Amino acid sequence: MQGLIDTFFNLAVMRQYLPKVIEGMGVTVLLALAVVATGLLLGAVLALLRTLRFKPLNALIIVFADVFRAVPALVILIIIYFALPTVGVRFSGFASAWLGLSLVLAAFAEEIVWAGILSVPRGQWEAARATGLNFRQAMRLVVLPQAARLTIAPLTNRAIVITKNTALASVLAVGEILYQAQAGYSFSYNPSPLTLGAIAYLILFI
Repeated sequence: MQGLIDTFFNLAVMRQYLPKVIEGMGVTVLLALAVVATGLLLGAVLALLRTLRFKPLNALIIVFADVFRAVPALVILIIIYFALPTVGVRFSGFASAWLGLSLVLAAFAEEIVWAGILSVPRGQWEAARATGLNFRQAMRLVVLPQAARLTIAPLTNRAIVITKNTALASVLAVGEILYQAQAGYSFSYNPSPLTLGAIAYLILFI
């Protein structure tokens, strides 16, 4: 038992690296907020664009959603951070993580919002238009409020999943929780900083 405590719950090591893990929590929260805000907004905009029924645009949106839902998020981050510089496009580690994870979340959010819009009964559209509302007014006042209620739960789940995926930013040398915990482990030769990282994630998600 003492060996387990000394290995994973070494208080001396934890005290030494606690400030860095707390610093990593701040970066994680900032990155997560940026990703969730950007991804949900972009996904909602794309879903609304699909309601215009412009076939070429819809085809592009469908391809975007299918690709970014199918390709692992880590692969997307690696392409943005390591591959794009070969063609002269460079982003910082934080910006790469923000962009990549936002695109992944947007792909899922677009499909969720689109499904929510389609789930509103056709009679609601017809009733709204019969009262004299134009397409935009019917969408804003009648359809979207009903669709939003149906999409809250799945969008929340996707936001939580993408927040967990901010740990992938450690591959890009972004100083979030996992990066700081791994650095502490490397310098101390003790996995207690990783335990601190796990506790930090637990606190965030609770």
